Amino acid sequence: MVSGVTKFTNFAEFPMTTTGLPSYDTEGRIYAKYITQARPDAKIAILYQNDDLGKDFLNAFKGYLKEDFDKKVLSSSYEVTEPTIDSHVVKLKSSGAEVFLVAGTPKFAAQAIKKADEVGWKPLFLINFVSSSVSSTIVPAGPEKAVGIVAATITKDPNDKKWGDDPGIKWYREHFAKYLPGADIGDANYVFGTQQGQILEQVLKQCGDDLSRENIVKQSRSIRGLSLPTLIPGVTINTGPENSMAYTQLQLQRWNGTTWEQFGNVLSADGK
Repeated sequence: MVSGVTKFTNFAEFPMTTTGLPSYDTEGRIYAKYITQARPDAKIAILYQNDDLGKDFLNAFKGYLKEDFDKKVLSSSYEVTEPTIDSHVVKLKSSGAEVFLVAGTPKFAAQAIKKADEVGWKPLFLINFVSSSVSSTIVPAGPEKAVGIVAATITKDPNDKKWGDDPGIKWYREHFAKYLPGADIGDANYVFGTQQGQILEQVLKQCGDDLSRENIVKQSRSIRGLSLPTLIPGVTINTGPENSMAYTQLQLQRWNGTTWEQFGNVLSADGK
């Protein structure tokens, strides 16, 4: 399942589900840890989508910051039916926050980047993984307006020249040219879709001739050290009897105006 909504990782409630994105709780806690290390005394503004996606990020910060949450965090939620979130950005800027996290979808992340630039707000700016696509968020916002923004990722950008000689991206570009000629290779949804297909392929290989529901579920919870061509080096897929998440690792990266630059080590959900 391609969702980072944390509730889907609950075995008791969703025993047949294996998630295909890092959970929003994991991602949120990694951002909270990074922010407290980079700006330990900063006031944090969070603009979040008023659904499970956004609420998971807010709850992750509550879980990580504990009693400091109310002292450090100001939040504002938006509805996906709102035509613009400009007023939310202006309100959060006026709070004096030095850190700004947008937890939502690409359309609104792009709007937030444009508005923050327009009003001259230069906080430590973070956007969530699902909004980090260059084609879907950065280009519509304006690449020069997004300089310095931090996001987490698990995937290589097929348009990034740094991966030009990478065997995995070479394979992906050939695969893309064959099956999706004329489509936008920078659209991260195609990368996600390919990865989901490869995970399914691995599960079916492990199933052998036993394609019963029970064995499919068992094998989906028995993936060890699976590395895919489009994953950031060091990120692997590991599931187990007590872990239904395909991805529990993230790599932080910073937009420099033309490309994402990865920094630091691959971060794990363990010990968060």
